[in-house]
Amino acid sequence: MATPQQAFARLVDTVQPQSLLVCGALARKIGTHWQLHTGNTRLTTLTETAPDDALPVSEIQDLALVSDTLEHLPKAQGQILLGQLRNYGTHQIAVVVEPDHGWSFTDFIALGFRRQAELESDGAPSTLYTYNIDTYNHKRAWNNPDNWANPEMWGKAWW
Repeated sequence: MATPQQAFARLVDTVQPQSLLVCGALARKIGTHWQLHTGNTRLTTLTETAPDDALPVSEIQDLALVSDTLEHLPKAQGQILLGQLRNYGTHQIAVVVEPDHGWSFTDFIALGFRRQAELESDGAPSTLYTYNIDTYNHKRAWNNPDNWANPEMWGKAWW
């Protein structure tokens, strides 16, 4: 079973972000390490206690890593944080959260996240949830002119 650090490191290595937003101790550690080794990554850091204070960020982020944060925020504030990251156009978001802190699988699904992996560090379980704007809203086969009652009207009338 992977650790949260290994999961974040793999994700950062796969995405190769040029802009990276981090919130939480582990996320900050991974982000700083990545920035030192690439040299050209723009790193934005949010504080765990008041992450909303730095939002909205000035540019769209390639990747956001959140750790050690949702467990210490009121649930409503955590939902706002994740919603803002998502709504401000962050391409990918990865969140590690420990169970039994008021966050459930359905909370993340409701925000468009997917459960990616079950993790463990020093005997403490956690879960990795991810959001990817490119795969969030999949193309539907029925949403084209061939499947409409009046295909000749596709793209002509908006009501």
